[in-house]
Amino acid sequence: MNKAVLAGLLAISSIAAVQANESNNESSTQLLGLPEVVVTASLTPVQLLQTGSSVTVISSSEIENSHAAVVSDLLRNVPGVAINRGGVLGATTQLRMRGSEGNHVLVLVDGMEVNDGSQGDEFNWAHMPAAGIERIEVVRGAQSALWGSDAVGGVINIITRQATSGSQGDVFAEVGNHGTTNSGFSLGGRSETAHFNLRASHLASEGENISRHGGEEDGYRNTMLNLNAGWRPLDNLSLSLHGRQTEGENEFDGTDFVTTGLPTDEDSETEFRQRFVRAQADLSLLDDRWQHRVAVAVSRHANENFTDSLLTGSSNSRKKQYSYLTSFSWDDQNQRLSLLVERETEQFSQRGPVLPWGDPNQDRDRETNAVALEYRVVLWEDLTLGASLRHDDNTEFDDAYTRRFDASYLIAETGTRLRATWGTAVKNPTFSERYGYFTSFVGNPDLKPEKSTSWDVGVDQSLFNEQLQLGLTYFKARLEDEIDGFVFDPTIPPFGAYTAENVSGTSYREGLELTARAALSPTVTLKGSYTYTDATEPDGSGREVDELRRPRHLGSATLQWEPNAKWSLALNTQYNGHQDDVFFPPWPNPEQTVNLDSFTLVNLSASYRVTPALTVYSRFENVLNDNYEEVYGFESLGFGAMVGIRYSFAQ
Repeated sequence: MNKAVLAGLLAISSIAAVQANESNNESSTQLLGLPEVVVTASLTPVQLLQTGSSVTVISSSEIENSHAAVVSDLLRNVPGVAINRGGVLGATTQLRMRGSEGNHVLVLVDGMEVNDGSQGDEFNWAHMPAAGIERIEVVRGAQSALWGSDAVGGVINIITRQATSGSQGDVFAEVGNHGTTNSGFSLGGRSETAHFNLRASHLASEGENISRHGGEEDGYRNTMLNLNAGWRPLDNLSLSLHGRQTEGENEFDGTDFVTTGLPTDEDSETEFRQRFVRAQADLSLLDDRWQHRVAVAVSRHANENFTDSLLTGSSNSRKKQYSYLTSFSWDDQNQRLSLLVERETEQFSQRGPVLPWGDPNQDRDRETNAVALEYRVVLWEDLTLGASLRHDDNTEFDDAYTRRFDASYLIAETGTRLRATWGTAVKNPTFSERYGYFTSFVGNPDLKPEKSTSWDVGVDQSLFNEQLQLGLTYFKARLEDEIDGFVFDPTIPPFGAYTAENVSGTSYREGLELTARAALSPTVTLKGSYTYTDATEPDGSGREVDELRRPRHLGSATLQWEPNAKWSLALNTQYNGHQDDVFFPPWPNPEQTVNLDSFTLVNLSASYRVTPALTVYSRFENVLNDNYEEVYGFESLGFGAMVGIRYSFAQ
C-alpha cells in the first residue's frame, strides 16, 4: 500500500471515530479542556453555551502536546481554515476561513488588532511563534458588527499566558534538521493584586531551497518578546498592559520573468519588525452589573526588502485605537446591553525607486469613528439570543452599517444544542490596493469596500455520557464588489500593468464543517474535523470559477495517548485537497490557472516528564516525506525532526 493511500485511510478512520465539538454544554466543555467562557464572540465575555457562533478553542494542553513551533501549524487542524505557506519555515503564510480572502480574517493578540496595513491588511502567520500562547479562539462567520472592517470570514484571537502562581517560569531549547533551533524562557509572578509574565523566544533555521531548481538555502530568524501584566488597585478596578515585539528576517528567492516565470535562486531577504501595545482599565459598579472598559492600542509593522544586500523597497504601517466599552446587565445577568465607542487612525508609507509610470513613495492615512451596540438575553435558561449593530464613519469611504444576529438553544435532556447566526460584513480596500506601486502593479484609488452577507446553522450532539461528541455546521456567504488585484490594464504606461478593480457580480461561498471527538478510554482520545468548501467568483465573462487557493476538501485527525502521568504521544494527520492557483508565465503569455495536487501530512509528537520540573520531547513532521506545494512553484519542506527539553519551576 503506498504512503498516500495509507495516510488517507488513517485520516478517514480517525475522522470516522470522531471528536467532540468545542461547545456542547458545560460538562462537555470541561471534558474538552476548553475554557467555559470565550472573549471573542461578543463585545463582552460569553459562555460557549450561550453563543450561536461557530467557535473553536485551542486549549493550552493541545498547544503543549503538539510542540508546534508556529501558530499556523496549530490552526491547520481547525475546521473551516485553509493555510498556504510559500515554501519553508518563515515564508509568507496566508490563512483563509470559509473560502474568504486572507485579509478577510481579523487577527487579535490579547485583544490587539495586528493585521498588517502595509501588506494588504493580511497577517503574515509565518511570524507568530507558538511559545507562550495560552489559548486561541477561532470565531467563524461575519463579525464586522462587533469588530469592524476585516472581520468578514471570522476572527482569530491569540491569548498569551498569564502567571498563575506566586513565582514561576520555564526555559526550553530545541534543535532539528534543516539547521533549525528554537529556544526561549519565561518569568512571571502573581500576588493577590498583581501579576506579570515576560516571555522571550528565538526561532532560527538555515532552511531549504524553495525553488524547484538550484541549491541556495532560504533561512529564517525570529526573535520575540511578550509582556502580559496586570494590577488591581481596588476590588472593582483593574489595570492591564500587553506588549509584544517580533523582529527578524526571512530569505526568499526571486522570479525568472524571462524564461520560466517560476522562482529562481536569488540572494533576497525581508527584514521585519512588529510592535503591539495595549493598555486597558476595567471598572465594575453595582455588584458587577455595570462594566466599563477604556483601552488604547497601537500596532506597528515595518518591512524592508533587500537583494544582494541592497535595499530595494520598504513599507510601514501604524494603527492606533481608542475605545470605550460599557455594558449593563439586569434580571440576574440574563439580559445585557453593551455599547462600544471606538476611534481608529491608520497610517501607511511605502518607499522605493521611482518608476516611469508611478511613484511608489507614498504616505497615506485614514480615520474611522465607530459605534456598536449589542443586546443579549437568556430565556428559560435554554435559549440565548443576541443582536448587534455597528456604524463606521470612515474618512475615505461611505458610512458602513453592519448587523449580526445569533441564537443558541440547548436541549439538556438529549445533550443537543442548536445554533445559528446571520450577519453582514465589510472590508475596506487596502492601502496597497489603492496606492501601491510595484514593478508590475499600480494601485486604484477609486476602489470601494467589499460587502458580505453570511449565515450558518449548526447542531452539537453529546452521546454515551459525553464520551462521544459531534458537531455539524452548514455555512453560506455572498460577497459583492469583490476586489480583484490581478486585473491587467493595457493603458498603464509603458506596456500595461496589473491593477485592482471591484468585480461586477457576486462571489459565493458555502460548505459544511464536521467536528467529532471520542474518549476511547481514560488515556486515549481521538478527534477529527472535515470541511467542504465551494468558493466561486465571476470571471468577467459571466462564468463562475473556483477561487484560488481554496481546497474543496480539508480534514485532520489526532490520536492522543497519555498512558500515565509521564508519557504523552500524539499522531496527527492532515489532508489538503486539490486547489487552484495562478501562474504568470513570461511576457507576452497571459496568466494561467494551475491545479495544485492534494497531499496528506502525517506528524508525530511525544513527550516524557523526567521529573515534575523537567520534560524532554520530540516532534516529527511530514514523516512520509510527501512532496507538495501550497503555492505554485514554491517547494515545501520534506521530513522534519526536532528534539527539545524544557525546565519549569513554580513556587
